[in-house]
Amino acid sequence: MADQHSHEAREMSLPRVLAALSDPTRIGIVRILADGRERGWGQLRAPVAKSTLSHHLKILREAGITRTRQEGTRCFVTLRRAELDERFPDLTRALLAAADAEDVGEVTADES
Repeated sequence: MADQHSHEAREMSLPRVLAALSDPTRIGIVRILADGRERGWGQLRAPVAKSTLSHHLKILREAGITRTRQEGTRCFVTLRRAELDERFPDLTRALLAAADAEDVGEVTADES
């Protein structure tokens, strides 16, 4: 199956991206994905119900921050860092540095 909701970088809206990044759980997901590796949804652990995690992933995808790829019944997610950096230079770097300094999203983990 093709990528879900793939947006061109120029279609990313700053208010929508910032709104999507206004939640600690979503920041935690971005922190995990910042290494560039694709993760299965089941590898992401957050202190929320699976349905809530799915909602957070949907918000990130719809804002253009992540890309979701479906393979059979499994879904995989990646950070669209190159596109974010193209559209909003240094935003990802600044977000990750601030999140690291303040331990925002630290409770979200990768279970790989």
